[in-house]
Amino acid sequence: MFLVGLTGGIASGKSSVIQVFQQLGCAVIDVDVIARHVVQPGYPAHRRIVEAFGTEVLLENGDINRKVLGDLIFNQPDRRHLLNTITHPEIRKEMMKETFKYFLRGYRYVILDIPLLFETKKLLKYMKHTVVVYCDRDTQLARLMRRNNLNREDAEARINAQLPLKDKARLARHVLDNSGEWSVTKRQIILLHAELERSLEYLPLRLGVLTGLAGIASLLYLLTRYLLPSP
Repeated sequence: MFLVGLTGGIASGKSSVIQVFQQLGCAVIDVDVIARHVVQPGYPAHRRIVEAFGTEVLLENGDINRKVLGDLIFNQPDRRHLLNTITHPEIRKEMMKETFKYFLRGYRYVILDIPLLFETKKLLKYMKHTVVVYCDRDTQLARLMRRNNLNREDAEARINAQLPLKDKARLARHVLDNSGEWSVTKRQIILLHAELERSLEYLPLRLGVLTGLAGIASLLYLLTRYLLPSP
């Protein structure tokens, strides 16, 4: 099995692309879901967030108020970096657990939906393929203003807070251009899925694991044969 890192930008259409991959039967790990999971009350990240940002980031039931926390770190790189140092290690742990489950189920590849794939770069070394859901800036701006009911200034501020999509596209191995008709984007997704399914890049790891398991089984057999008394 190999890993495919998928990312995009605000209002680029990444969520819609992920839905198509799931409809095609692909295994997808959503980092946003994991990120919400690891900051639940009782988890280490929850305690450290409260210590760093105060109880003002809590809802009445003790959950993290994501909107309040988001407002605190918006346009404040130091605070955003602090939050990332708290949550990212816990997120990586959960991602590895989920990936291993799909490996045991025999999937050829797993898509990791990672919003900050190229910004943090910490997971890039594990990715055999990287995919960016791209759209041109004018389209991105119009979609964001319409979707979130924002004025142009606020929408541009949110877009500017992220690494530009054109830069991500240059860094990615595959680019899904979602600037135009959805039918065109969907066809790109289907073709990419077919390419990844045909790839044999999953074989080395799977064969290595099977070889390792066979070696362990042989060792256990020899130990049983020579260390246990004969009947």
